[in-house]
Amino acid sequence: MILVTGANGNLGSATLAALRARGVVATGGSRTSSEGMQRLDFDDPMSLDLAGVSTLVLISAGYAEDDQVVERHAAVLDAADRDGVRHVIYTSLTGAGDHLGFALAHRATEHLLQAGGLPWTILRNGLYAELFGGLLMWADDHVESAFGDGALAAVARQDLAEAAAIVAADPARHSGRVYDLVGTPITAGQVADQLGVAYRAIGLGEYRRRLLDETPGLLPFQPPMLASIATGIRHGFLDGTAPDLAGLLGRPSRDPLATAAAAASAMRQKARV
Repeated sequence: MILVTGANGNLGSATLAALRARGVVATGGSRTSSEGMQRLDFDDPMSLDLAGVSTLVLISAGYAEDDQVVERHAAVLDAADRDGVRHVIYTSLTGAGDHLGFALAHRATEHLLQAGGLPWTILRNGLYAELFGGLLMWADDHVESAFGDGALAAVARQDLAEAAAIVAADPARHSGRVYDLVGTPITAGQVADQLGVAYRAIGLGEYRRRLLDETPGLLPFQPPMLASIATGIRHGFLDGTAPDLAGLLGRPSRDPLATAAAAASAMRQKARV
């Protein structure tokens, strides 16, 4: 049996759906109970029952400080080893993202996998096109961002879900492989053009001020994390492409520009409500 963690989240639910669309028997695990879903709370060791699971798709639990994320992943990997899981697929971060504020927990988890005794595959996911569009800020009739003229090799979340499903359906074929799953470079200016509006770049200092002063609800680790994304894109560290995604999918990846524009448009509608 294949089990996908974080199956109530965006990537986890899409991966589970992609597996089922391929006719593969799979189930989901989540900390929140729901019908047909196994309770799997990384912070509750008693819930980490992986008996009967042959392939574990470990969706990174990155919504926390690094030490907590690594502890969560280590607990799941220990349970996988104990319960006889035969292959672990981990959704990590693109290799170009080593400088980002949330890279450490991913690399630490990769080290745990590679040092352990279980067969593994690492999917180094690029940043979502949905995230890129969602981080653009609306101001009257134009969009603003701290990305400057920099580009991101953005990737549609659905492509990453389908790539994970392809690997999970035949894990032995991908054992010991590290895939860098990035898309096509796009800029904030291109997204603005797609939306038919003007674009204005703001400085990193102004962006950080807005995060700290004008964005309620952010957790303490999130402003530096978001600022690291902005400066990484702005200064050209996240625009590199790779063939791995198209190779796994057996087709060109989806257009990230359309996906980013749709996400930006949705943010505008949300702000108007």
